[in-house]
Order: sequence, then structure tokens, then C-alpha cells
Amino acid sequence: MSNPNKPVDRVPNYARFIPREELRDFAAWTPDAFGGGAPGDAGRGAGDAADEPSTAGTEPGSSRLDAARQAGYHDGYRDGLVALDGFKRSFAAQTTAQVGALLERFDAALLGLEREMAATLAHTAVELARQVVRSELATRPELVTRVAEDALAAVLMSARHIRISVHPDDQPLVAEGAAEALAARGARLVASPDVARGGCIVESDLGRVDAGIATRWAQAAASLGQAVPWVDGAAEDRT
Repeated sequence: MSNPNKPVDRVPNYARFIPREELRDFAAWTPDAFGGGAPGDAGRGAGDAADEPSTAGTEPGSSRLDAARQAGYHDGYRDGLVALDGFKRSFAAQTTAQVGALLERFDAALLGLEREMAATLAHTAVELARQVVRSELATRPELVTRVAEDALAAVLMSARHIRISVHPDDQPLVAEGAAEALAARGARLVASPDVARGGCIVESDLGRVDAGIATRWAQAAASLGQAVPWVDGAAEDRT
């Protein structure tokens, strides 16, 4: 029977909590500690692994950034191509409009120049023809015979009391050269100083035919779009 008054032997208690400050050299145990690695190395590896920043979380962000950059590059390139195409279309349309307007102005200027040249040429031709006719009348006065015959032929066959008035200097020429025509129509030839040389006036009961040189010249010049009179101030001075 045991003695209750006998002191009980105390077993040292190693289960108490040891503060970290009291620890010196230690290493956390890992299952691979028996593989030959030093406990310190294992501990330091774990600590270093804990201290190194993890890149696992940054890789997705970097990928998204690269993707955003690529998308922005492609979008910018596409927008640039669209803008360039629009600029080319606008430039082409503007250039076409400018060239069209230039061609229209050129055509208008060319047409005006052609009209001016045509008018100048016609005026020159009329002036030259007037000089030629005057020269022909001066050198070949017998031409008045053909004029008288043409004027007489213009009178209707039913006309009566036909009278042909010519310049006094032309009367002998017409009387000799158109004698048959005058006799066939029963026309009377009259000398009149009011009729210019080279022309004649035919009068009958049906009307009057003015075959004067000034009248015929005005008709010929009008057919060329000119209003050049047969007699002007310079011509009157020369005559």
C-alpha cells in the first residue's frame, strides 16, 4: 500500500510552446528530407521559394496586354487603310471634277476662238470678194449683160410692160449682148444714172426686181454672215 504522503516524481514536460525568438538553427521537416538533402537546404529552399515573387499570376495579364497591343495594331492598320482608300477616292473625284471643269473651259475657249476665226475669215473673204468684183466690173464691164439676162429671167413669163434700167455706160453693152433676150420678152432698155454700174433694175406690171450691184452684194455677204456694204467711205473716196 502506497503512502499518500510520498512525493510523486515529476516527468519533464517538453510539450510547452517554444517562442520563435528562442530558436536558433532549425529547419522545417519535409517528406523528402531523407533523400539526401540537408535540412537547412530544404528550409532555405522553402524560404527562398516563399520570398521569390510568383510570376504565375502575371503571365495572363502580360498575354492580355500583348493581345490588346496586337488588336490595337490591327485596328489602327485597318482604319489607316480605310482612311487611305477614302482619301484616294476623294482625291480622284476632286481631280476628275477639276479636270472636267478645265476641259469645259478649254472647249468653251476653243469654240469661241473658232467662231472668232470663222468670223474673221468670212469678213476677210467678203472684203476680198468685193475687191475682186470691183476689179472684174472695171476690167470686164460686159458682165452686166449676164446680170441683165438673169434679172430678166427672174420676171414671170406673164409679166408685161417690162423695163430694164441700167447705168448709161452699161446701156450699149446690154443692148448688144442681151439683144435677143430683150426682144423675146419685149423689154425696153432704159439708161438711168440712179443705177450703179454693173447692176440693173427690172420693172413690170407684176412687180420690181432689184438686181443692183449693192443689193446683190448685200445678199451675198449676208449668206456668209457678214454685213459689209458694197460702198463704204473709202470706196466712195476712190470712186
